[in-house]
Amino acid sequence: MSRSRRKKITGEDAWDTAYTAVDHAPLMAALGVELDTDLLRLALTHRSFANEHGPLPNNERLEFLGDAVLGLSVANKLYEQFPSRPESDISKMRASIVSRYGLADVAREIGLGAHVLLGKGEEVTGGRDKDSILADTTEALFGAIYRQHGFEPARGVILRLFAEKLESATATGRHQDWKTALQERLAELKAPTAEYRATSVGPDHDQTFTADVFVGAHSRGRGVGPNKKLAEQEAAREAVAFLRDHPEAVAYTAESIVAPSPTEH
Repeated sequence: MSRSRRKKITGEDAWDTAYTAVDHAPLMAALGVELDTDLLRLALTHRSFANEHGPLPNNERLEFLGDAVLGLSVANKLYEQFPSRPESDISKMRASIVSRYGLADVAREIGLGAHVLLGKGEEVTGGRDKDSILADTTEALFGAIYRQHGFEPARGVILRLFAEKLESATATGRHQDWKTALQERLAELKAPTAEYRATSVGPDHDQTFTADVFVGAHSRGRGVGPNKKLAEQEAAREAVAFLRDHPEAVAYTAESIVAPSPTEH
């Protein structure tokens, strides 16, 4: 048969092939709910995949819905958990807990990255571990759960996945998420976004991770831990402390002479 008469693969075919190439049962087990195939497939479809094989729908509408369900679920829990706290405190606590970094942490805990449908560009540039993509897809899943099962089941999933973050909300009214604290500080200083680079040593069952956090061209903190998440949190904590004493260090361009970082002594 000539090439011109071969059956052309449609976007729907590519969508179905990519979706069925991965066993999504572990993800459903981690969430503790079941989702219809069409709804789950939509929730996992990043716009890069939809645009590449389009016109296909993507998960952004579900993300919008999930963001609202997440925010209300966490806000109500904090309202109950801290009955004497003013609105200003619990508002900050909510923002920290449901931040991009908090969502990405949850996504990694449930192994979400392997399930996201990405375009080739995002695939080759590490899209499966990008905080933004993981966070947005997690919210889309919450939106899908709400659409199929209603608010209470969606709320139950959210509170279970965020239980540790809710329990660690501190007496000062802030969840101690150093990555979020660092991003907030950098935003105040109008500095570049932090970039984390991690390495690991040791066997798979007993690895030690070292993470550096860069602002521009310079490392501003280093952390070591038994997993990447904890190493990055420690690096961010060190960077926050450094910037507290040296706010001028990020007032220059990456090519400028800046104050030494704690890892450049």
